[in-house]
Amino acid sequence: MQLTTNEDIQAPIEHVFAAIADFDGFTRQALRRGAEVARVDTLTAPGIGMIWETGFDFRGKRRQMRIELTEYDAPNRLCAHSTMPGMTGTLVLDLVALSRQHTRLSIDLQLAPQSLSSRLLVQSLKLARGSLTKRLSKRLVAFARETEESYQRIS
Repeated sequence: MQLTTNEDIQAPIEHVFAAIADFDGFTRQALRRGAEVARVDTLTAPGIGMIWETGFDFRGKRRQMRIELTEYDAPNRLCAHSTMPGMTGTLVLDLVALSRQHTRLSIDLQLAPQSLSSRLLVQSLKLARGSLTKRLSKRLVAFARETEESYQRIS
């Protein structure tokens, strides 16, 4: 299953990349929403090899996921690979500078089930693909507006 969306942001590519690479900020957001998040790598600077162990409730069941940053190409691309029992996923965030003050952020999420129960879960997600894509787009628009506002505050 694949979900994709993109959004144009009125901020330079470097500022947008800094916003999507704010791993501590995203960790705090996940914790506020009830997820468990623990960073388990020993890296001192952001980069390939960052690893998080997460736990969250989804569809009435507790899920455990391991997320590893597999690509860190500032300011162009971030890629993370996730594994959970019966399923793997890949998240790719691509940035393209449209001009000095405009950036396009593209998100590509792919899920690959590897067990029968995961196939059933992904099948139910496919049936709700429209609403999932709308929710993802809505969150991306909110992220874009926050990033634009933070850029306007510092410039």
